[in-house]
Amino acid sequence: MTTHLALLRGINVSGHNMIKMEALKTALENIGFQNVQTYIQSGNVFVDTDEENAPSVGFKIKQEIFKTFGHEVPIVVIGKTDLENCFKNNRFLTEKEADIKKMYVAFVSIALRSDHINDLKMSQVKPDEAHIDESRIYIKYSVGAGKTRFDQKYIEKKLNVTATIRNWNTVTQLLKMYEER
Repeated sequence: MTTHLALLRGINVSGHNMIKMEALKTALENIGFQNVQTYIQSGNVFVDTDEENAPSVGFKIKQEIFKTFGHEVPIVVIGKTDLENCFKNNRFLTEKEADIKKMYVAFVSIALRSDHINDLKMSQVKPDEAHIDESRIYIKYSVGAGKTRFDQKYIEKKLNVTATIRNWNTVTQLLKMYEER
C-alpha cells in the first residue's frame, strides 16, 4: 500500500464547489481507496492504495469528484517526501526573523527547473518573494495571501501548470499526519 496526499484546489471557498469532507471520504472509499483521512475543509485528503503512480491517483479522485459532486476540481497529489523536503529546502525558514504566518507553499503538477523562477516575473509581484524547489514554490508574502497578485492563478498562467497553495501551518500539520499514518 502507498499513501498519497491529494491536495484539492478551490473547494469550499466562499460558498463555491461545496463538498462535505465526510461525503468525500465515503465517495473515495466506495471506489477502493483505503484509510481515507481528510484535514480541514479546504481539500487535503490522504488515501492508501496499491496504485503507486501519483497522477493516476489524482485522475481517479478527480473523476469521482466530478461524478459524485459535479465539480471540476484541480488536484495535485504528493508524497511524504514532498512534505519533508518543504522543511529541508524552504530558505525562508532560515531567516533570522522568519514569520511563518507569511509563508506558503505552492505545490505544482510538474517538476520545475530553477530557471522557471524567471518565468514567474517576480518583479511584477514585489515585495512578495519566492524560490523554486522541484515541484514546489516557496512563497513569502510581504503583507498576506489575501492582498497579493501572486496567487495560484498567477502561477498557473505564468508556468502553465496546475497549482494549489497551502499555508505553512497546514504544511506542518499535513507532515505530522503523514508521520502518524
